[in-house]
Amino acid sequence: MKLVVLLMSVVSLCTACGGSDSATPNTPNTQNKVSVSEVSSDQLVYRKTSIITVKGQNLNAGINLTHQGCLKITELAGSSATQKSFSCKLVAVGSVPVVITDGANNSLYTNTVTIPLAAQPQVTMSTSLGNIVIELNPAKAPITVDNFLNYVESGFYVNKIFHRVISNFMIQGGGYTADLVQATTQAAIKLEAGNGLSNIRGSIAMARTSALDSATSQFFINVVDNTALDTNSGGYAVFGKVVTGLDIVDKIKVVPTSTRGGLNDVPVSTVLINTMLQTK
Repeated sequence: MKLVVLLMSVVSLCTACGGSDSATPNTPNTQNKVSVSEVSSDQLVYRKTSIITVKGQNLNAGINLTHQGCLKITELAGSSATQKSFSCKLVAVGSVPVVITDGANNSLYTNTVTIPLAAQPQVTMSTSLGNIVIELNPAKAPITVDNFLNYVESGFYVNKIFHRVISNFMIQGGGYTADLVQATTQAAIKLEAGNGLSNIRGSIAMARTSALDSATSQFFINVVDNTALDTNSGGYAVFGKVVTGLDIVDKIKVVPTSTRGGLNDVPVSTVLINTMLQTK
């Protein structure tokens, strides 16, 4: 179903233009003014690509589309003065704002769209010590959840390990193979710390370097409350929680560790991530 949102009295459209080319004295010439009359989306489905169509006048003079539910907005070929189309991946859920401005940053259109979510996504992690089920929170951490699910869907986490285990802190994995070879990852993502989720026991967060926007595939599960991580050095982004298998997390946290391959706190006996599958 085509989703259409009509502009309601945001700009004045020229409905009776014609006649002489000269403007009436003291009347602004709006003939070349950029305006938006209609904005529509072909679908609003979480983690699917949406085509957004903008209709109006003089759009070729330049417009800026901001859609807080979108990742990587791209203008499509074939645009004209009366219509432009954009594509983006929908990664947020709930009500999100959509704003269009002209080249001078004047507002042309403002509205909200609602991206529904049937159920919180869940991923089942099968490890050599048992299964852990993680519930993700795309409303609070949309970029991080989408990034994590991209790795899950690609099979990246198959045969990776928990390479850093500290019994009174956290268990970290998702970046190394059993022989401690670091896997090639996708591009780093924007840090989503300060999203209202806290590094408490059972929560899952992204590992990163000292650079804020450096998280890729590695994650950690907090085995105790580590709320200082919410803000420490810029914070660490929580994006979900363990809903089943916290006892497995507790088994992992107490395995013997040593220094190996230049890494500290590596389990002596490999704790393998066999698979990760989205199960809800």
